[in-house]
Amino acid sequence: MRKPLIGLFLLFLVLLPLLPTPEFWITLANYIGLYTLVALGLVLLTGIGGMTSFGQAAFVGIGAYATAFLGTRYGLSPWIGLLAGWLLTAFAAYGIGKITMRLSGHFLPLGTIAWGLSLFYLFGNVDFLGKYDGIGGIAPIAVFGMVLDSGRRMYGLIWLIVIACILGASNLLDSRPGRAMRALKGGATMAEAMGVDTAALRVTVFVLAALLASTSGWLYAHLQRAVNPTPFGLNAGIEYLFMAVVGGVGSVWGALLGAGLLTLAKDSLQSLLPKLLGGSGNYEVIVFGILIVVLLQRARDGLWPLLANAVERLSPRPRKTTLATTLTTAPAGAPLAQRDKPRLGERLLKVERARMQFGGLVAVDDMVFTVQAGEIVGLIGPNGAGKSTMFNLMTGVLRATGGRILFGGGDNPTRIDRLPARAIVAGGIARSFQHVRLLPQMSVLENAALGAHLRRAPGEGRGQLGRIAAAILRLDRTEEARLLHAARIQLERVGLGDMLDVPAGALALGQQRILEVARALCCDPVLLLLDEPAAGLRLREKQALSSLLVKLRGEGMSILIVEHDMDFVMGLTDRLVVMEFGRKIAEGAPAAIQSDPAVLAAYLGGIDD
Repeated sequence: MRKPLIGLFLLFLVLLPLLPTPEFWITLANYIGLYTLVALGLVLLTGIGGMTSFGQAAFVGIGAYATAFLGTRYGLSPWIGLLAGWLLTAFAAYGIGKITMRLSGHFLPLGTIAWGLSLFYLFGNVDFLGKYDGIGGIAPIAVFGMVLDSGRRMYGLIWLIVIACILGASNLLDSRPGRAMRALKGGATMAEAMGVDTAALRVTVFVLAALLASTSGWLYAHLQRAVNPTPFGLNAGIEYLFMAVVGGVGSVWGALLGAGLLTLAKDSLQSLLPKLLGGSGNYEVIVFGILIVVLLQRARDGLWPLLANAVERLSPRPRKTTLATTLTTAPAGAPLAQRDKPRLGERLLKVERARMQFGGLVAVDDMVFTVQAGEIVGLIGPNGAGKSTMFNLMTGVLRATGGRILFGGGDNPTRIDRLPARAIVAGGIARSFQHVRLLPQMSVLENAALGAHLRRAPGEGRGQLGRIAAAILRLDRTEEARLLHAARIQLERVGLGDMLDVPAGALALGQQRILEVARALCCDPVLLLLDEPAAGLRLREKQALSSLLVKLRGEGMSILIVEHDMDFVMGLTDRLVVMEFGRKIAEGAPAAIQSDPAVLAAYLGGIDD
């Protein structure tokens, strides 16, 4: 959204209660603000994190009931009620999230329906919450001595919180933890390979979305001055999800657009449809269902991207350098820490009788080989030989059913075949994937920066919650500049330095593979695992990649590469390990492998890998 449009919208918000605006319009504006907060949480949860929830209305209820109960029973300040609602919501969301966020596919939305209904019926059956009659007589909020006892007076507080939350969410997504959140939608395997603790982050996003819903409930309780279970049921949860989807579930400002459109549409339809159809009923639900089906067919990303593109076409202007690119030009303070490379020739990786069995199928059968520091080793073999499975064993995607994999020099190497992927990348092993795994809507620079997720400048601290808070308040700009600058260096190194702001999905396949190499280099590895990096590359691109890998070897980096292109492999590697049916059938220098009888037999008929 362009800054002038944001400015006009904010001016409209300021003038609305100052002008002789009908009270009904003020009421509608207040409810649009309340719904926006919940839809914004769903943008983070569903659009960014890829987790569908139908139960957010229950968290609205927790925030509303917490302040209502404490205020009417004990006479506590609404601000104490807000804090209590946050604490109770965070506790409930953490417990529910630890269970629910483990689900996938259709089980996840079904799980959210289950706990949403459970909390709804809890509100309606607990005596001290007034059962289905609810709680009345809630005191108004007071701010600096001003009592907000009407919708017009509540208007300013509601929209101040809404705009602050929208800006905070935008800041969060434009940061290290925000990129990790967006990576959740791209699949746990890729995110974990970049060092993201996906299980913990999914729960964190779930709690953030719940806190936004709880804040909406707190405002609702003091706006209505009474609460009952009706607004916190499954129907409301579905409507909140509708709002996020209609506006644009992947766009922060889409939450506001969706909440505004559906609130205004619902009000209009509730008046119009009974006159057209006769009688009374929730006819608007039918219309909303039809609209959702049409929308999913015509604009799956919601209306906000369409609106933003239309504004761009109507008022074109030269493309400006993005904030991300600007940050990379002037990093402040100490650069990100870099690992010390092991001594040349030192054993870095040792695979001892590694075995991977899927039921009766043995994909990797007692594999044995080593990788030394400062060498390029090729892992080759026919299709289905088990090469990618071997890669997955070394990077924590799969857990070996037998044998050991040791990483590190010296007398005490680390056994990594029992470690999760994020621990392995933290130890200094980075990888690319056989099938490209990028986030297509994110820029080339942001995709590469995801590889630096675990890296810090010397002396940098903060846990995950601290980094999220710093990102929301925009206190992480210096840290972000260092990280993006490091990503830019690697992109320039691989020849993508002039495409920093291009969406990764707009790149050709060969460029996407090169971007994966740059992302892996951002991890600052000592061992680089490349799974078919030359696939889809043109001759010049292959030559450039080969030159880069030779340069990395000269800097002390070790590289293990799986590749189909034998010309590329033979001219690049120091040593080859050949697999067939999960077993090693040969190992040696490229020249010796080319004349090995067992290798020639394995490649009979022109079948190569």
